[in-house]
Amino acid sequence: MSYFLAFAGFAALIILHEFGHFAAAKAVGMRVERFALFFPPLVAKWRPKGSETEYAVGAIPLGGYVKITGMNPEEELAPEVAHRAYCRQPVWKRVVVISAGPIVNIVLAFLILWVLFASRPLQFSQAVVERVEDDSPAQGVLQPGDRLLSADGVAGFEEGISADEGADRVEALREAIATHGCVGTPREGCEATKPVELVVLRDGERRALEVVPRYSEEADRLLIGFTFGTRGVDIGVGEAAQRSVTGMWTVTTLTVDRIVSLFFSADAREDVSGVVGSYEATRQSFEFDTVRAVSILALISLSLGIINLFPFLPLDGGHIFWAVAEKVRGRAISLRVMERASIVGFMLVLFLFYVGLSNDIGRLSSGEGFGVR
Repeated sequence: MSYFLAFAGFAALIILHEFGHFAAAKAVGMRVERFALFFPPLVAKWRPKGSETEYAVGAIPLGGYVKITGMNPEEELAPEVAHRAYCRQPVWKRVVVISAGPIVNIVLAFLILWVLFASRPLQFSQAVVERVEDDSPAQGVLQPGDRLLSADGVAGFEEGISADEGADRVEALREAIATHGCVGTPREGCEATKPVELVVLRDGERRALEVVPRYSEEADRLLIGFTFGTRGVDIGVGEAAQRSVTGMWTVTTLTVDRIVSLFFSADAREDVSGVVGSYEATRQSFEFDTVRAVSILALISLSLGIINLFPFLPLDGGHIFWAVAEKVRGRAISLRVMERASIVGFMLVLFLFYVGLSNDIGRLSSGEGFGVR
């Protein structure tokens, strides 16, 4: 079932993106010849009675497209449809049609995140021990329900503070514990040179405890071996919208930064995931947490919208760039110039696809996985 749900989710993102182009083109009077899910060769196609648009499904599930009459300015057009061709339309209409796809993806991401934030309590970490791991340094020292008042003097639990501040204090406690180090190069299981000094509140009584952290290669830091508790808070529709916008802006800046860093940072290239990785992460999430899977789809939708707005052909942003350039120049730009410039865009897309696919194959073959838990 998880395979089907992930596939359906990706297909929905593609359909809605292309529907944005389709609906906008129809709205401004352009002639749409074909609306296709996935790329050719086509395995199915049909044309509703009386419709000028053919609907189709391709065999290569890597995208989709809307074919609008006159996308190629050198295309020979029949007189009865020439006035509805893309290349004959004012610049503002072309920009509306091309930008509609990415805008749908961005708006969809916002709506999904907004509904998720508003419809269920938002979970904030709090400085309370929820679970102690077996065979960990914390076993026999900490107990579920302990309230961590401090770690090495760093403030933790406090009555009356906001959920946000409580979560910030949890991060500060984690950082305080992680500052401890082993002798020499850290290795799996090595113990810190000195213990963490904890103050906890247990059964209404303050207790001073010491725990020696142990290094974990998986976490790449020293850990005590317990799980922080969480606190659910209903934040309301207003704050849900605000948090959705803030989160989307963070993802947007990270996406742009990562793509720019690809060309000079090996670490950035290693972090890139392609279609296979995105699909597999979504599929695995559906196996144990539908909400997380839907959240991942929202972020994929946002990334799809952002990347498509980069000003390089064949991306949507490339079509917008050349339409605006035509407006500034005052006359049409030749197809030859755009074709030469599009080489940069094609190389960028191929480079992203190659890096992402290579990383995905490496993670699958090594058993590293995609960080879904």
